[in-house]
Amino acid sequence: MGQGIDHPNGSRPPASGSGHPLRRRTRRRAYFVMMGVCLLLIILAWTLIYRYSTAAAVAMSAVALVIPPVAAIVGNAGQGWGSRR
Repeated sequence: MGQGIDHPNGSRPPASGSGHPLRRRTRRRAYFVMMGVCLLLIILAWTLIYRYSTAAAVAMSAVALVIPPVAAIVGNAGQGWGSRR
């Protein structure tokens, strides 16, 4: 019990999602949207928000700090070592 059903070729299906990688175009769009949000957060934090709350500006910057690594992971998801185009 609890072992799940194996595929005919002996491999297990992925734990979540459909198992199909996102298309390159979709990954690029997600990457650029995330990086745009990152820039927007930093610009807003240190040109407008800091006047009202330094703590909020620092919090926005901390959120912006996390976005680039996540964007890189999303942008490269599903891309094999030899599949560069």
